[in-house]
Amino acid sequence: MTPRIGLALTLHNHQPVGNFGWVIAETYEHAYLPMLEALERHPGVRLALHYTGPLVTWLRAEHPEFLERLAALVARDQVEIVGGGWYEPVLASLPERDRLAQLRRMADELERQFGRRPRGAWLAERVWEPDLPTALVDGGYEWTILDDAHFRAAAIPEDALWGPYTTDDQGKVLTVYGTELGLRYHIPFSPVEAVIEHLRANATEAGDRVGTMGDDGEKFGAWPTTYEHCWTNGWVDEFFSALESNADWLHTVTPSRWLDEHAPIGRVYLPTGSYAEMGEWALPADEALAYHQALSDARDAHRPEERWLRGAMWRNFQVRYREINDLHKQMLRASALVEAMPAGPRRERALDHLLAGQSNDPYWHGLFGGIYLPDLRLANHANLIAAEDVAIGDTTPDSGIEIDLDLDGKPEVLLADAGQIVGIKPDEGAGIGRWDLRAARFALAAVLRRRPEAYHAKVRQLDARERGDGHVPDGGEAAGDGEAASIHDIVMSKQTGLSAHLAYDRDERRSGLLRLLPPDVAPDGVAAAAEELGDFASGAWTVADLSPTTIRLVRDGTVRDGDDAVPVRGEKRITIGGGRLDPTLGVECRITNQGDRPVRVRLALEWSTMLLGGGGNPAAWSEADGEKVAHDAVLTADGLVCYAAGNDFLGIRLDTTLEPPGDVWIAPIQTVSNSEGGFELVYQGSAALVGRIVELTPGATATIGIRHAASVRTDAASAAPGDAAVAPAASAE
Repeated sequence: MTPRIGLALTLHNHQPVGNFGWVIAETYEHAYLPMLEALERHPGVRLALHYTGPLVTWLRAEHPEFLERLAALVARDQVEIVGGGWYEPVLASLPERDRLAQLRRMADELERQFGRRPRGAWLAERVWEPDLPTALVDGGYEWTILDDAHFRAAAIPEDALWGPYTTDDQGKVLTVYGTELGLRYHIPFSPVEAVIEHLRANATEAGDRVGTMGDDGEKFGAWPTTYEHCWTNGWVDEFFSALESNADWLHTVTPSRWLDEHAPIGRVYLPTGSYAEMGEWALPADEALAYHQALSDARDAHRPEERWLRGAMWRNFQVRYREINDLHKQMLRASALVEAMPAGPRRERALDHLLAGQSNDPYWHGLFGGIYLPDLRLANHANLIAAEDVAIGDTTPDSGIEIDLDLDGKPEVLLADAGQIVGIKPDEGAGIGRWDLRAARFALAAVLRRRPEAYHAKVRQLDARERGDGHVPDGGEAAGDGEAASIHDIVMSKQTGLSAHLAYDRDERRSGLLRLLPPDVAPDGVAAAAEELGDFASGAWTVADLSPTTIRLVRDGTVRDGDDAVPVRGEKRITIGGGRLDPTLGVECRITNQGDRPVRVRLALEWSTMLLGGGGNPAAWSEADGEKVAHDAVLTADGLVCYAAGNDFLGIRLDTTLEPPGDVWIAPIQTVSNSEGGFELVYQGSAALVGRIVELTPGATATIGIRHAASVRTDAASAAPGDAAVAPAASAE
């Protein structure tokens, strides 16, 4: 009897909340549409397709005919539509109520679109935690797909990964498919003959095996070099033709159809995990390099410990990036506010914004931009601000309270009124990490810190090779004859000389930080992390007074004078005011020399602001002393009383007054980050250093103050749920 085998492919097509329309359109032309057309040309090929909620919404608006053609494939049982979380959240990061809301919303939408409720759920980034079966089953799902790494961690050998397993939590049974390692690496990068032979080698006379691969649909045309490989050179059509011509022993099947005809092959309990690369990315930069080397060594030597080597869990991104943790904890607070609302249209509107703010991309970073992509980051912020704003409504928000906002065991301070929400971190420089304009639904303080990343070693290596013999680092070549390189193996850069931009911030990019700098520091020190003489920007401050509109903090710190430390007392007052469309925020600082010797420093306040001005976007600007420049440009002026900044597309303007007059140095904060298209320089916001040189004799004091008056052109309370509510940048570079 001829050995037989099944093949169940599932392709995941993802677009996040806040992505540019032109990016989605380009991916549609290069990956989504060609795959649909290939399936129409090859009716004998069956597989499962998953489209995230934002992508389905875009398709409804831009290409409804695509959904009609897809529905025809579903109706003839050639394609199974897979569900999951509507806005593609990492379910493990959500409260149970929001997990269910995301899962049921997707099932409802797909049933409305295709006439069938999905039985399988795509798990975003394959982030698995053992309690997920409860939400998935309660959400109406029977199965999901994970990676081979999950099963290796559960001691399931590769040879036993040719069929689904059951797992359970609290009595809820879920079937789990595992992506077979060989298929994941072969499709679509190896020659078609290699894929067919791999399947033939694993076929059995009983025909009781099924090979499963769940992977990104974008790898079929949208990833670098794959359009030419998959479509111009015809890999997909050749592969589909081979599947059809070998149908006597190679049976393509949807995951649900396989379950209808075959029992699971065993039980498994999978530990917390994701795909192998995600565990590496979640590690600190130095640990990631060490882990990668250890894993590579084990693989090259075929050592058995390779199967047990794992990186960090996905939640560790909340440790690696303060900005991710703040976003996540803001999401949890917004969820609690929405949950407390009475049922009705208003609550549904708030809930939709909340779910949109859970889109997974800004909650992590790896090969893809994630938290480093400002438009995606600000889109999530916008939706969470909107959810809170709708939930709070016209009531007076809690203000002047000490609360552990970031859940680190130490209280922060929240100031809020009709126009803004301000979060202050006393134990880290009394910096302002959150400044949200409620009417504009915009996070002005969402500036990303520059920090080391493991791939920065490759950036330095790439620059060195380009300066030398022109070669790229190992892994940058094609994989071999007839093969295309995987996106994980390609090393590319969108621009040259990026290693010169690898600067790292000493402190978190909060605002209102009091800095005592050398008197001779130059304006370029704003972006270059200038030498610090004082310890007020990162040290802990004590709350002295607190009211709904004002907080006063004090710190007894020091200023370095040569080898000595001169005691200095700092006082800081932060005040909010104004209305919904014209909120104000002011910071006043006073320092007193408590030592017995004079000190001479540049007394300065640092303010970091995000106005989405990347790529010289003319809508975003800064203006000082009659000079107006793009918001991502350098601007310096001395002895100013005021300066301004804004984004005309967003309808936001900030007028800033200095007391007393001082020098204003503005510089862009840019990161060198990784993306599927290569390394790139990304604008993350602008930092303004406002100050002047002071000389303090023993017992003398000096003051510095800054007051922002914001104006919001339009109240966004009527914005459609899920809208990004942010301006498109001219370029990511």
